[in-house]
Amino acid sequence: MPRFLTLILAVVALVWSAGAAAEVRMSFHSFNGSLFFGRYPHTFVVLEGTLEETGAPIHENYGFTAKSASPAVLRGPVEHAILIEEEKYLRSTNRHFTVPLSDAQYWQVRAEMEKWRDAPGKYYDLDTRNCIHFVGAMAQIAGLRVDYPKQLLRKPKAWLNRVALMNPQLGAKQID
Repeated sequence: MPRFLTLILAVVALVWSAGAAAEVRMSFHSFNGSLFFGRYPHTFVVLEGTLEETGAPIHENYGFTAKSASPAVLRGPVEHAILIEEEKYLRSTNRHFTVPLSDAQYWQVRAEMEKWRDAPGKYYDLDTRNCIHFVGAMAQIAGLRVDYPKQLLRKPKAWLNRVALMNPQLGAKQID
């Protein structure tokens, strides 16, 4: 085979494999926390990978939380925020499962996060719009089945274990 043809085939193979590897993955995490000491139990998503269309690298994470921890959280809606976890905390969380996202799904996740972040007024509510509801909205964008049993609304790890059971195609193990 002529050297020029070999070089062209090598370049085509390299471009083909790079394009095939482009993918964003969304991982679902929980943080055990403590109701009495330090941080509260929490759930959030981590997005990592590369957009297929542009090749842009993605390394982001989002969780939904009350803007400040106070007894007011127990009485009803309070001001909200999108929490971005520091890298050092990501290593101490439970990663329950990971799903691939298309570029379109990635942009839907971003738009949904912005909708929650930019909602006017007091949007965080322990019973109707907490971190579990936020992560559930992200899961639905990825095509996963979710529900919100009342007894799990303040138990992110147990709730993500339930989502894993509801979606056996994930092959996710239960986290104790």
